[in-house]
Amino acid sequence: MSRTESASHEEAVYDRRRLRQWLAGEARADGIERRDMLRLLAAAGLTTAATAATTAFAAPALAASGTTAGSAAGSAAGATGSASAAAVPGIVKPLPDDWFVSRGTNAETRFEALAGTGHHTPTDRFFVRNHTATPVLDANTWSVTVWGDGLAGGGAAFTLDDLKRLPATTRSAFVECAGNGRSFFTTQQGQTVSGTAWTLGAIGAARWRGVRLGEVLRRAGLSRGAVDVLPRGLDADYVTADGTNLGRVRRPLPVSKALDDVLLAYEMNGEPLPPDHGGPVRVLVPSWVGIASIKWVGDIEVSAQPLYSPWNTDFYRLFGDAYPAGGSAPLTRQTLKSAFELPWNASLEAAAEHRLTGRSWSGAGEVARVDVSTDGGASWRRARLHDAPRRADWVRWSADWRPAAPGAYTLLARATDTTGRTQPETTVHNTQGYLFDAVVRHPVRAV
Repeated sequence: MSRTESASHEEAVYDRRRLRQWLAGEARADGIERRDMLRLLAAAGLTTAATAATTAFAAPALAASGTTAGSAAGSAAGATGSASAAAVPGIVKPLPDDWFVSRGTNAETRFEALAGTGHHTPTDRFFVRNHTATPVLDANTWSVTVWGDGLAGGGAAFTLDDLKRLPATTRSAFVECAGNGRSFFTTQQGQTVSGTAWTLGAIGAARWRGVRLGEVLRRAGLSRGAVDVLPRGLDADYVTADGTNLGRVRRPLPVSKALDDVLLAYEMNGEPLPPDHGGPVRVLVPSWVGIASIKWVGDIEVSAQPLYSPWNTDFYRLFGDAYPAGGSAPLTRQTLKSAFELPWNASLEAAAEHRLTGRSWSGAGEVARVDVSTDGGASWRRARLHDAPRRADWVRWSADWRPAAPGAYTLLARATDTTGRTQPETTVHNTQGYLFDAVVRHPVRAV
């Protein structure tokens, strides 16, 4: 069994165990009280099925956006996509309209803005996902505290200088919102979903540098009885539209994942990690949904018992007719996607040679091949890959095309990864619109 297959197997076992424990009430869940969740559900017009032993919590429609909850106003802005990116509140870096689309408190990268930029997303074009507003923290006074009953001692605190004195690791990896592609449930499949209407630009790949989380946990006194690791951000408390305070963003990881490939990253593309992307230090969880990669990390709880938070109980699970009444296990790995580096409804010269470019990525394995169709899926041909496939990273590809005559065309790109999985024609519906992985139909016009 390969390393990737072994890790996937361990994560699947963890998922099933955590789902059983959550439904049976066998874990400690901090944050949201049951009465508050029932009020949220009522406000959102959702219902739950509950017994004394099992409770089916559904993510409220007004709160499930992108990498979790967003304001109702944010969802409305995301649905129209018409707001100026420059008007996004709480984001520090400039957001030129030709690079970004406003999505409430977030900024989505226009995929065409990545054409010709190289393998890694330039930091100034990297998408931004915020629950509230970007905090600007002083790197000189910042520290992270590691604590909890999963440690053999009293815990430890690490400054940025402390982390930089530890062995450094550099890793190329993408970070992607679990809701990336959500809008296509509606526009391609005619299905209703809640949350920010991302197209495909809630992703970016960067060269991250930092220290392995496992190294920090061991130095803090990790015990053999540790089960879960819960990083918590230093951004402001997230308060839902009805006033329920969910506290700071936090989401647990199994110890096995924390010790595998997770980084405490302090550099991005060779520069100090900027505020909008989690500086001074963020968690980087390769291959997993973006909410796991907590930004502005301030403390890390290490627990000898299972941990939960609203971000893996009420949000970031799959609900709908195809899933159990209590929802799926908490989401872990990302799915398989492809995107063209072209504007939507781009105009191309007829009877001229064009080089179509794009990117494909997978959370389950390496991208093995990409096939492209220029006739709406009637025929396919293999694209040229321009990067060596790597785990938790994307590949650039290209295909030449000469549209024979003026008119409307539909372009499709379909990736296959090393697990043998190929992007499907449709994605099984879930009410929050997570993990869309179907082939996207990209319209263009030859003129």
